Amino acid sequence: MFQLCSMLFCPIFILFVLSGFALVRQVTLHTFGLVQSKLFPVYFHCLMGSSCFSLAMYAVYHPRELLDWHENLQIGLYFVALVTAGLNARWFGPAATEIMFQMQEVEKEHGLGNQVGLTSQREAYAKLKEQDPKYKAYRSTFGRYHGLSNLCNLIGFICTTTNLIYTAMNLSTI
Repeated sequence: MFQLCSMLFCPIFILFVLSGFALVRQVTLHTFGLVQSKLFPVYFHCLMGSSCFSLAMYAVYHPRELLDWHENLQIGLYFVALVTAGLNARWFGPAATEIMFQMQEVEKEHGLGNQVGLTSQREAYAKLKEQDPKYKAYRSTFGRYHGLSNLCNLIGFICTTTNLIYTAMNLSTI
């Protein structure tokens, strides 16, 4: 139960509280990106380890021959959470980080990225996107990887939440 709660609230804290609300309004955009590039790999690997541990513990205590459809669903959800965390840790996260650093180099060449907050110099970023096809391609690729990473996080969060609900509903059998 503790493991599931950790897996559930870690994404909320890391993604929304720490990196979202606290940092984005306090540091420059490039510093924000640097912090996320260091924080997210650790988060993704911890989430992947937690998902693997949860799947293994569930599989050990629920023999395959005795599983009903609810337990089959739970084991499937644990597996999906592991796969999505793995995709983020090994593919989407590193790819998005690499593209982000390439984008930041182009932004530095044009004097952007040293402002605090997301709303300042919005027009300058739009103008850069229109004028520089390389930057436009970077933004598009980054947006794709960032969106897929967010989707994996959401799917993993839903799987973990569902497993936590199932576990809470069956506390009497533990």
